[in-house]
Amino acid sequence: MPKQIKKKISKTLNAEAEVKNKLYSLKDTFQERKKTILKYSTGIIVVIMAIASFLFYSYTSQKKAKMLEYEAYNIYYNEYQKLPLDNKELQYKNALEIFKKAYEIKKSPSSLFYIASCYYELGKYDDALNALNVFIKKYSDEDNFLPLVYQKMAMVYVKKGNITEAMKTLDILYNKSDIYKDLAIMEYGSLLEKEGKSEEAKKKYKELITKFPASPFTDDAQTKLSKEKEG
Repeated sequence: MPKQIKKKISKTLNAEAEVKNKLYSLKDTFQERKKTILKYSTGIIVVIMAIASFLFYSYTSQKKAKMLEYEAYNIYYNEYQKLPLDNKELQYKNALEIFKKAYEIKKSPSSLFYIASCYYELGKYDDALNALNVFIKKYSDEDNFLPLVYQKMAMVYVKKGNITEAMKTLDILYNKSDIYKDLAIMEYGSLLEKEGKSEEAKKKYKELITKFPASPFTDDAQTKLSKEKEG
């Protein structure tokens, strides 16, 4: 009988030891998982904070850029100024400086277009042309601005005395825009007239009157045709 008791005690001790080992094993596993969870949680928090910081920075940058743009618009168009700016060169220089600051903070098509416009008004035609070319490459999907860009580009080429490139640009304007087709035809006709190509110019004016009878340029086209007849 005493031998049986020893066997039972031995089995009980072995079972207790096994339970203890399992508990220690579970504790170690829990500790490892706790460390892993803590590590991933820390990583997630860092990512969330980084995203939040980026969004906040983006929002504040955009807001600051918009405020600068608004200030530059007012100077460019000489609106809401405390004192009238009789010096146009100073006016456009000031506007250019602020538009550049806005563009540095937040790249936007509107700022870049007005940078080119300021250069044009200041007679810096190469700088204006460079800015317009950058616009076309960078914002090729800006359908609202692109017609204005091509129109401005044609004006720059005219100022530079490059009538051929101006005409090419007006062709692009005509093909890319539904709104400015009449303007493109009218300007093209004017350039032909300056080149002494009267008959070709007349064809353009007639095309304008026929295709766009409600255009604000129709009266000008008719006036030019009337002068040709009188001459």
